[in-house]
Amino acid sequence: MMAQILLKFGFHNFLNAQPVVVPLCRRARDAGFAMVFDVPGALAERLAAGVLDLAMIPAIEYLKRAQEYRLVPGLSIASRGPVGTVLLVSGKPLGEAARVAVDERSRTSVALLKILFGDLFPPGVHFSPLPPDVSSMFDAHDAALIIGDQALRIDRNDPALRVWDLSEEWFARTEKTFVHAVVAVRPEVKLTRRMLETIEEAKAQRGDGLKDIVRVRAEQMDLPAGTIRDYLEHKIIYDLGEEELAGLRLFQQIANECGLVDRAFPLRFIGE
Repeated sequence: MMAQILLKFGFHNFLNAQPVVVPLCRRARDAGFAMVFDVPGALAERLAAGVLDLAMIPAIEYLKRAQEYRLVPGLSIASRGPVGTVLLVSGKPLGEAARVAVDERSRTSVALLKILFGDLFPPGVHFSPLPPDVSSMFDAHDAALIIGDQALRIDRNDPALRVWDLSEEWFARTEKTFVHAVVAVRPEVKLTRRMLETIEEAKAQRGDGLKDIVRVRAEQMDLPAGTIRDYLEHKIIYDLGEEELAGLRLFQQIANECGLVDRAFPLRFIGE
């Protein structure tokens, strides 16, 4: 009997993905997926290189190749208002912040930073991609873009720091949901109905194992369980519906106007 050929499905392993990743991993092989984990930026590179068949990638990386990729319907990582895990942190006024460290793992957050705050930095500001170590990011930089789990540890009451939540800033200016990541599929890859159903079922069951996820991650991150639960239950949106698509299209339009995306192609789903 021939071995089943599995599609390589890339996913990041940040806290915000856990409610979907856990149920998805339980049924991935039966549906025809081999799960591959990496950081968001690397997933985008591996998808573009053909190493992965589909992947949860930064929204900006999808928009750069929207003429080629197709979206998996219904699933994203999004937020509407404060999210707590995409933070600009500065020890001085932004007009004096000539050197800004940015987390090398993400691309969408860097694009959003430039859209929201690009005009506030001094001319010639330098953005340095660095590993996600908060203390070293500030060693030779005036400000830092801190994303993911590390951002939850930032003391937002520290009087020496100014902190901006980029999702909150986006919503205040646009009243739109912000889509951080989407599942993109290479054009030659075909997903079966069972594969699409499996992804949808994993999203629908995201609350089933939440108690265990909260307990384990609270211990690993040394954070209150209530902080983790509030983040996963109230800050992260896992849908890709009309509100999320409206936010994604606006982000695409602005990114195009700012030169971060060459063209604003129509957003197309698998099967279209």
